[in-house]
Amino acid sequence: METLVLIGLLGGLITGISPCILPMLPVIFFAGGVQGARPAAPSALRFDVPTAVRTGVGGRVESGVVTASRPPAPGTTETAAVPTGARPGGRSWRPYLVIAGLVLSFSTMTLLGSLVLGALGLPQDLLRWVGIGLLAALGVGMIVPRFEEVLERPFLRLASLGARKTPSQDRGAFLLGLGLGVLYVPCAGPVLAAITVAGATGDIGPGTVVLTLSFAVGAAIPLLVFALAGRRVAERVSGFRRHQRGIRVTGGVVVLLLAGALALNLPQQLQRALPDYTGALQQQVDENASVQDALDLGGIVTDANRELSNCANGSAELADCGTAPPLTGITRWLNTPGGAPVDLADLRGKVVLIDFWTYSCINCQRAIPHVTAWYDAYRDAGLEVIGVHTPEFAFERETRNVVAGARELGVDYPIAQDNSYSTWTTYRNRYWPAEYLVDADGTVRYIKHGEGDYDVTEQHVRDLLRAADPTVELPPATDVADTTPGEATTPETYLALNKVFNYAGEPDYGSGEQTYDHPDEQPQDTFSLGGRWAADFQGATAVSDDATLRLAYRSTDVYAVLGGKGTVTARVRSDDGTVLGERTVDVGGNPTLYDVLRGDGPTAGTVELEVSPGVTVYTFTFG
Repeated sequence: METLVLIGLLGGLITGISPCILPMLPVIFFAGGVQGARPAAPSALRFDVPTAVRTGVGGRVESGVVTASRPPAPGTTETAAVPTGARPGGRSWRPYLVIAGLVLSFSTMTLLGSLVLGALGLPQDLLRWVGIGLLAALGVGMIVPRFEEVLERPFLRLASLGARKTPSQDRGAFLLGLGLGVLYVPCAGPVLAAITVAGATGDIGPGTVVLTLSFAVGAAIPLLVFALAGRRVAERVSGFRRHQRGIRVTGGVVVLLLAGALALNLPQQLQRALPDYTGALQQQVDENASVQDALDLGGIVTDANRELSNCANGSAELADCGTAPPLTGITRWLNTPGGAPVDLADLRGKVVLIDFWTYSCINCQRAIPHVTAWYDAYRDAGLEVIGVHTPEFAFERETRNVVAGARELGVDYPIAQDNSYSTWTTYRNRYWPAEYLVDADGTVRYIKHGEGDYDVTEQHVRDLLRAADPTVELPPATDVADTTPGEATTPETYLALNKVFNYAGEPDYGSGEQTYDHPDEQPQDTFSLGGRWAADFQGATAVSDDATLRLAYRSTDVYAVLGGKGTVTARVRSDDGTVLGERTVDVGGNPTLYDVLRGDGPTAGTVELEVSPGVTVYTFTFG
């Protein structure tokens, strides 16, 4: 348990100083720190304060209303009252209440949010919009205090913990933290992956709770430091102390701006424009053996999926690999009556093929004709196919894009959108495509990762259909050409910052806009950029009119996932620079896979792409 605490704290601390936290900082500074500064002391005695205190002869304390028409009696002195809740010499709890609310909200929603929403049949983004609405209401409340008083009443008891009376600066602090916790989206890492999967699958034990809380506390420590720094600045700078009302209104405006920016997904653009200065540190955590052992990374093993290890990839023999895990965390179902979910338990008696895919993946595109052919051929004989669409890129999370991709590929069997990677992780999957074949009793009997072996997979389908119903009449085996590349090819090449591995150019590949130069010679299986490009965690977007991309490849065909609007002109050159072939691709609509080169057979060469400004290159695949 101590190891999980340390791992959670370390993962949280890295997240707390990462670019992902930057959109929260203005709110933490103004609404969490500056607003919690001690009020300025009165510059002179006032006789219009309704709660003034009178000290009588002999030091006896007398109270009463002091007004301008009733000066102090002889032998007494007057002290102006401190505003309600503001303790002389004391400090507000506001920074701590904001962070406490954030920790509680983030921990609860991360562990239980997806599970509860799924059980209630509510959309998975409901909490996000509730959080945005809450932030907007709090922003208005900071500008209109009476509204904030009404808003915070249900939380007043929690918000006043640690004080007899809630200081005026503390109003809404805990509620603000709750709202920020719902909207807090840390950068992905191994710790957060383990927490998210546990929450999505409902596999929540003491270790998961400890890991979540320690992660939330670790991430909150830098935020608390920033809030306390804001309070300190406000107390030391006289301008802040003299303008408490203006500071409160400014904080409300900042909160409203954050709510609007989150609604428009603007913080994501900011994060993409900044260098990932914690990436190297996060990678060290990812690759640490102790962390991987503690979190069961590389396939989070649970009682529901432990026996999947019994299946060897692409085995010619059927095996017993345990009961098929449930399909969890599905955000939307497509190609089902009324969008109704599919429960594997309701399919007992049928053979089920679970196919993990994503529409822009060339490997999936080569495999899907086989899957659709099996569905058409054996559906009436008792075969059901479920396509679990787990996105590789952000644009593949959009339902409209999945619908369009499925239509183009002829997919008409049920599709489960696994945007949270919940089912992907439940099945310990790591590949696109991947097939899990389930018999009529609900047991996984065969697993195939990647392309190929289609004849083996189909034979297993036929065998299981006969086992389920010995009297079934099966049609002849399907006849779909296997287009899996047989020769060694260049590995899939990513331009996303967190996936790039074979860049060979100048300067180093980095986040944001910069100008690149090609090397004199392009090493085999590498790429480089020329001109000005903007790289982020999805891909690279051409900025200048002279933007080019050079790729030294080995394959018959070259494909690219492209987005934006414009043209890409591909030229194959010989060693002396002579153009051997040229092709222009018009890019438009949703990001998808395009043919860049088509060849007659395996070859090695160099292709240079002229990319018009605004076109994004996500990845290259080869076949």
